[in-house]
Amino acid sequence: MNKPAWPVVGHDWAVEILSRSVANGRVSHAYLFSGPPQIGKTTLGKVLAQAVNCSGEAPPCGVCSSCRRISAGTHPDVRIIQAEGTSIKIDQIRDLQREAALSPVEGRRRVYIIRQIELATTEAANCLLKTLEEPPARVILILTTSDRDVLLPTIVSRCQVLSLHPLPIERVQAVLIERGVEEQQAHLLARLSAGRLGWALDVVKDPKTLQRRQQRLDEMTALSSKGRTERFAYVAELSRNPDEARQTLDLWLSWWRDLLLLLSGSSVEITNLDRAAELEKASCHYILSQVHSTIIALREAAWQLEHNANPRLVLENLMLHWPSG
Repeated sequence: MNKPAWPVVGHDWAVEILSRSVANGRVSHAYLFSGPPQIGKTTLGKVLAQAVNCSGEAPPCGVCSSCRRISAGTHPDVRIIQAEGTSIKIDQIRDLQREAALSPVEGRRRVYIIRQIELATTEAANCLLKTLEEPPARVILILTTSDRDVLLPTIVSRCQVLSLHPLPIERVQAVLIERGVEEQQAHLLARLSAGRLGWALDVVKDPKTLQRRQQRLDEMTALSSKGRTERFAYVAELSRNPDEARQTLDLWLSWWRDLLLLLSGSSVEITNLDRAAELEKASCHYILSQVHSTIIALREAAWQLEHNANPRLVLENLMLHWPSG
């Protein structure tokens, strides 16, 4: 069987499952796309929306009016719903339910892509559950999540679950080079992306992302020479934005993993290639047990943030155990 011509990089097995469902007229009323942030879950959802509403001969054709408007985010029957502030609220789900009860305006199906469903409030999640239990005709719900384990089991059980995984680093690098990125920069971005093509493409569009990364790493290395008062002041500011805090911990974790690779004599290539000299220097100031303990502490803090623990308390506890170089 030839690979379906969907404009999706990677996730071939998921594309094949979905394309067969579209071709056979057996599309599920609800899907849950799970996997790390920025690996293509929303993109896959939009392409599925194109496929079920395409007017071309080989859906999704990408050129018909429906496909082009879905891609541009202007199709009246396809909507992306995401957190307002820090959560998806019950009023957003109620609005969805009112719309879903109506017939599609132009397309064959109404499609709702609910991003980061794990951010739904308890009330919003329970409200959505009613729609999943009694789905309206001609409506497809596509939920995305980076943490399937925190969702209500009843929500998961009513969706067809597709667990997406990061792409091979080489695949990300090849795509970046195809899109005009210089080879050395493509290699760095591919390593930093950890297989998240969406992240790499966002960095190409907005170089400030790399600048913010450099700033956070500089701040992290400076913490080793700071006292407790300064450390607490720093994390008090960081904790104001839980999403930023989670991303920062992931970034810090990648640095400490690289340090672990160097100290253990591993032949595996480090992730933060542009910080290689700094990591080599740091390897002279830390011992293996310190690095290992810091990685465990970072993982524990990241897990707590993902499970809605108080960000400031989590980060302050992390600082209590932060190593001095």
